[in-house]
Amino acid sequence: MVGATGTIGRATVRALVRHGHEVVCFVRAKRGRDVVIPGATVRTGDVTKAESIARDGLCGERFEAVVSCMASRTGGSQDAWAVDHDAQQHLLQAAKAAGVSQFVLLSAICVQKPLLAFQHAKLAFEKALMTSGLTYSIVRPTAFFKSISGQVKRVQQGKPFLLFGDGTLTACKPISDDDLAEFLATCLTDASRANRVLPIGGPGPAVTLRQQGELLFTLAGKPPRFTRVPVAMFDGIIGVLRTLGMVIPPLRDKAEFAAIGRYYATESMLLWDPVVGRYDADATPSFGSETLASHYARLLRGEIADDRGEHAVF
Repeated sequence: MVGATGTIGRATVRALVRHGHEVVCFVRAKRGRDVVIPGATVRTGDVTKAESIARDGLCGERFEAVVSCMASRTGGSQDAWAVDHDAQQHLLQAAKAAGVSQFVLLSAICVQKPLLAFQHAKLAFEKALMTSGLTYSIVRPTAFFKSISGQVKRVQQGKPFLLFGDGTLTACKPISDDDLAEFLATCLTDASRANRVLPIGGPGPAVTLRQQGELLFTLAGKPPRFTRVPVAMFDGIIGVLRTLGMVIPPLRDKAEFAAIGRYYATESMLLWDPVVGRYDADATPSFGSETLASHYARLLRGEIADDRGEHAVF
């Protein structure tokens, strides 16, 4: 198991252990302290180096499967290709050399319409995995709960909920960490998911950004207040940063981050129907039982923390 220290990764380890699997997690070493993941054996090394994966992770032992929840931290171009493609390739090659026969990959539904560096990197690795000869399952989830929880504190503080356009430009079928983890874990034993690309969303109908805000205000017991943010704002920021990035290289990634923000503000996280040219909520598979409403309620009560990290937008 790689990518085990993130929120999805830890949930996936719990699901794998619950299903009776013996789990070995290969993680980056953290200075001054050991990494502990309950129920799993933890080995440390450098996942960006093939020799470290083989020497420090696989250790010459026999493994039946690899589950990868690994992803770049920022989505910047260099980071995306180094992790979402190159590191995954190192992992795949090391796994094949060690006799691993199955590979479960956590990808993303947004690769259906690739405009960003991390999407192209993920797609390139998906293609490599499909042609590797290993039994694979490529899981493309819709929005995570944490990725659409960035405005909970704003609402709690009495601030307006920010909308892009009128708040109906996009929709998603968000899925919880634990439900996604259960889906990933059961890919190991469900033959119907072998050698397939698997889009997956959470239970219930798709929700727009405005509906997310209305839900939050209802749960917080506050009257709804919205402020519209023009999507054109992103275009201006992206244009300026890309121009400056020609002479100031660090600004190139900032331009890419702004492009990522624009993408999520204008593209739904649902199954794309290329024939009719639209997102199809009804065709987007649902899985699990945890609802966005229950997640928001727990956040508002302080029972769980906002752990978006680099995924924060607001």
